[in-house]
Amino acid sequence: MALTTMPGEFDYNSTRKKLILSEYGRNVQNMVKYICELPTKEERNRYALVVIDLMGFLNPHLRDVADFKHKLWDHLHIISDYKIDVDSPYPKPDPEAIHLKPEPLKYPNQRIKFKHYGKTIELMIEKAKSIEEPDRKQHMVQAIANFMKMAYVQWNKDSVADEIIFSDLLRLSNGELKLDDSVNLNRVEFRTNTHNNQSNNNNRGRSNNNNNRGRSNNNNNRNNNNNRGRNNNSKKY
Repeated sequence: MALTTMPGEFDYNSTRKKLILSEYGRNVQNMVKYICELPTKEERNRYALVVIDLMGFLNPHLRDVADFKHKLWDHLHIISDYKIDVDSPYPKPDPEAIHLKPEPLKYPNQRIKFKHYGKTIELMIEKAKSIEEPDRKQHMVQAIANFMKMAYVQWNKDSVADEIIFSDLLRLSNGELKLDDSVNLNRVEFRTNTHNNQSNNNNRGRSNNNNNRGRSNNNNNRNNNNNRGRNNNSKKY
């Protein structure tokens, strides 16, 4: 039997109004639209409290955020396109402040003299220059030298002479910071992860033992099969 009436237009999401805050869904947006069309402010306030509770239930992770109630009321105004007229316990958000883009980050364009020491060493050296007390300044310079030695070993993975650290320190400080040759810096050694090596060795030993066990079991089975065959071929008198 042929259809006499044509079906109505289908309702697709692409033909609907765009969701302002998709995390709340279209039903919440329709409820907010309904609240905006209510005639009295008393009704709007009552229904707005219900929608606020529903929005908090749909997004429980907002409860971990400080002043999550304030955030829910801001979202209510945003969903209504700032047209809802209710008595909010918080001030109405400013549309310009919400859509304001942050300023782009400024990346450092300074050149590092020794990359294996990093920029932090240069800042520490500049700080040590400003110290006026001789003893405190000497301790600071020695601490910087020890840190430089540790950074050098991590980069080179080998031992380094203290004279090289003294020379680099003098060069980075433009000749203002200097340590005596009699000063001995802390001993620094590059250590590999021994725990992984031990576990690898243990696994190798286990695998070898398992292979030997498998070979011995195979050899025993072969010997048993050969002996059975010989016993069956032997003559009976």
